[in-house]
Amino acid sequence: MTKSKTQYSLFTNKALAFLIIPIVVESALSMSLGMIDGLMASYAKSGAGDNILTAITGVDQIANLITQLFTAFSVGGAVITSQFLGAGKTEEANKSAKQLVVIMLLAALAVTGLCLGLNKPILNLTFGSAGDETLGHAYTYFYIISASFPFVAVFNSCAALLRAQRKSMNTMLSGVISFFLNIGFNALFIYACDLGIAGVALGTLIARIFPAFFTLFLMTRKGNLVRINIFEKFRFNGGQVKKILKLGVPSGIENSLFQLGKILVIAFITIESYQINGLNIHSAANSVAYNINMISSIVGNGINTSILTVIGQAVGKGDIGQVKYYIKKMLLISYVGNAACVGVTFALSPVLLNFYNISGDARDIAWQCLIMCLSLQFVTYPLSFGLPAVLKANSDMKFVMIAAIASMLIMRVGLCYILTCDWVGAHMGAVGLWIGMVADWGFRGILFGSRLLSGKWKKSSGLLRDEPALAPVPVPALASAPDGAPAPAPANTEQETKEDNDVQTNV
Repeated sequence: MTKSKTQYSLFTNKALAFLIIPIVVESALSMSLGMIDGLMASYAKSGAGDNILTAITGVDQIANLITQLFTAFSVGGAVITSQFLGAGKTEEANKSAKQLVVIMLLAALAVTGLCLGLNKPILNLTFGSAGDETLGHAYTYFYIISASFPFVAVFNSCAALLRAQRKSMNTMLSGVISFFLNIGFNALFIYACDLGIAGVALGTLIARIFPAFFTLFLMTRKGNLVRINIFEKFRFNGGQVKKILKLGVPSGIENSLFQLGKILVIAFITIESYQINGLNIHSAANSVAYNINMISSIVGNGINTSILTVIGQAVGKGDIGQVKYYIKKMLLISYVGNAACVGVTFALSPVLLNFYNISGDARDIAWQCLIMCLSLQFVTYPLSFGLPAVLKANSDMKFVMIAAIASMLIMRVGLCYILTCDWVGAHMGAVGLWIGMVADWGFRGILFGSRLLSGKWKKSSGLLRDEPALAPVPVPALASAPDGAPAPAPANTEQETKEDNDVQTNV
């Protein structure tokens, strides 16, 4: 007699598709904008393409450092909201939602003021050796981009809350509109108005304003399971803020230091010894390779975002078997999706490289970087970025922070410095930088994989205690099933399709 396996239907295959596909599409549009911005700016009438690309990539690394902070706190809010929804505590989920949005907005306003006031000192400190022309472009770009941070913060928080309710189709719609707004205004400001790099920044600013207001509007709708009442009197809730900070601070530190490491290693190749005829070909090559490589992580990044909702709600149910089931299932989806995306990027890279208006030497170096990175990304990406998303959804933020920072310092910064500096004779330029980056991915994967296999993550989620962190109660049917997806079943077990049965194993 064959022993039957327990099947879980918190997220059916159809529900997962409705959750993941819109997030992947949104991720594709968002991540491709960096490539399109750089591509369009490289053909600006004013300035050499290599220097403009270097300025955009350098400032984007700083801007990403700031937006990573917003993303980290959004992750904290999304995990809390998902766990509350999984436990059926909608009132608590509503309270935490408004606390998150207000905290994010206030923090973003403060950061914007700081960046506007310290624009030149910040850029001089990080890219002072990049050359006067490149720095001039960077000053202009950073001034305008800094004004977009409050809108980025509002969008990140509202989008995370919508995804926690499985309403990822709404965030995808905002991403689609923002994408075309950015391209349209880029074309207007760069080519018609000849504003150069300022046109790129203005196009980005306008494209970030729309999704902020759109997603905030969506969060106010009465049909939502979790909603924000803008006109309701607001008071800080110490308990809710503490929960958000408990998850958001470790993730924020991790993301910020990770991004600082990326900024630091770029500084390694902006030195004058890498310049030829006034152009830094290694920096330009890194910028182009970075933009193209972003395509390869589009699907993986979208799935990683989905993991927070799926695993978070499974944790809220308080059933460890269900959590293990969805960990295995999401990692399998991550590997399949990542492999397909990397394969497509590999095939398109030679064509995309020819679109950029950069020197032939820079193009050759960029191709070397892409070959080396994409060849290993099939294995490294799901482990280095999918596994930490799993651990974060289980509230294991501190371990993720410590492991990620250690890997970044040892591999991305330490190894990169050895491979790019002059004193050891390596002087490998952009290729050395990318070797350090791939080594960082591999080391991260080893650390996170060991944590998952050890089972210690269960303690952070509360699944090892007699009572789960969020006591499970029957989940009410969602009146507005997200984007047409079926509402989550109130029971933990239900017979599902055979393809789900094939995936069920223990982690």
